[in-house]
Amino acid sequence: MFSKRTDLALEARELWQESAEKTTRLQGVKATKQKQEGYPTTRVDILDERGEQALGKPQGSYLTIDLSTFWQRKADFFERAVRAVGSQLKALIPQEGAALVIGLGNSAMTPDAVGPLTLDSVLITRHLIASMPKHFSGFRPVAAFRTGVLGTTGVESAEAVRGLVAEVHPALIIAVDALASRRCERVCATVQLSDTGIVPGSGVGNHRWALNQETLGVPVFAVGIPTVVDAATLAADLLEGSGIQSVDEETLRKSHQNLMVTPRDIDQQVRDLSKVVGYGINWALQDLEIEEMNALLS
Repeated sequence: MFSKRTDLALEARELWQESAEKTTRLQGVKATKQKQEGYPTTRVDILDERGEQALGKPQGSYLTIDLSTFWQRKADFFERAVRAVGSQLKALIPQEGAALVIGLGNSAMTPDAVGPLTLDSVLITRHLIASMPKHFSGFRPVAAFRTGVLGTTGVESAEAVRGLVAEVHPALIIAVDALASRRCERVCATVQLSDTGIVPGSGVGNHRWALNQETLGVPVFAVGIPTVVDAATLAADLLEGSGIQSVDEETLRKSHQNLMVTPRDIDQQVRDLSKVVGYGINWALQDLEIEEMNALLS
């Protein structure tokens, strides 16, 4: 069977269901759906090793927020998206302690620039609390770090973050990165949150060392936006949609090796959604309204 690539737990579950018999029940996985601020949200909990083996992802919780209607730009679309992301993230993370926000990716390559762009909208407070404790005592300490990529720094992201953790001693890490989706309609239209950490560069096929509690010693929460679709996966889905069920994986992979598909207006979409994620992180970490965030970040 053709191995379709995705970084979304929601899609991994869909792929398992497509490949299994209708009478087969997926063991070790629980999925629930709800709406948050008008945006559909799906939570996939991988409960044990059976679920890990079925979906190819570590145990934990994965929340996918469908922001497709965000681009219709109806009333309060930005504010509602921020509250949806922020509320779900707030429910995942510890409610106290300093936070370190990591922007993973390559700012010179738009589909991989989600992490660096997100940090432009994150309220950094650690230095302010240290220098003016009376004025900023009501804020949670937040520091941020752009890792860059191995090709330009010569340093693995996990190595750099591990050294920073030893100096800053955060209570939690929020890592932001680009992801790959199986379907074009989910590209720049969904946000995935998880409490299992992340593998930097997974969205553009450049898997590096994992950032998780095992490697860093503190809880790591991941926020990802799918910005690309693997071309071979897209071709396989299109062929199957046309009624061709027998797909030659070797031929597709050879023809589309290392080829990723991304939207024409990826620049604007990544900027807009990175701002949503940045504000959502502020919403989860600080007791602030969106208008206050605007004033503090201006």
